[in-house]
Amino acid sequence: MALKRTKEEALETRQAILQSALDLFYQKGYSKTTFEQIALRIGLTKGAVYWYFKNKPDLVVALINEYVEKKKKYLEQKVPFLKHFKDIEAYFLATTDFILSDENALKLAFFLSLQMEWSETIITKVLEEISQNTANSFEHVRKALSEMQKKGDIRADIDVQMLTSILFNTWCGHLEAYLSKKCPIDLKIMVQKSFDLFFNGLMRKD
Repeated sequence: MALKRTKEEALETRQAILQSALDLFYQKGYSKTTFEQIALRIGLTKGAVYWYFKNKPDLVVALINEYVEKKKKYLEQKVPFLKHFKDIEAYFLATTDFILSDENALKLAFFLSLQMEWSETIITKVLEEISQNTANSFEHVRKALSEMQKKGDIRADIDVQMLTSILFNTWCGHLEAYLSKKCPIDLKIMVQKSFDLFFNGLMRKD
């Protein structure tokens, strides 16, 4: 029992460090957040934080991995299959819902989109992780669109690889506009309207 409790406490401490780091990254940005501040916020020593994470890029990677796992479970429940246009649209709308309904997901999206200072060291460590996670989502959607094209639901002249890139970039653009408050938009409505326009133009013309 003591060993189990020790493991539970270690997991709780790790989670507290991640939460403290995310809150500070969100409030102050990456470069202005220190391990000392992260530790002080939750009553730990700086050394205790270093015990769990070697550096700030490791913290960011851990936050991204946590976000990806939570989002994956959410999407598997909300949109288990991608077989039709409406499924693809639902996939991006569900991703939008997840970010808007989860405070930590929204904080992380804001931080990575608008507050992260991308140095070469950070890029090497963090962007590799982001790229891998993005690639998994990208391939999931690309395969679904490819199958739809084989069935004749999408015009044969459409480049599915390019289409998938456009869909993801469009969604990311809407999210960044929403986070930056550059223009007053209802994020879900913008995503839905954009995807409706896309898919109306993709349908096979008889």
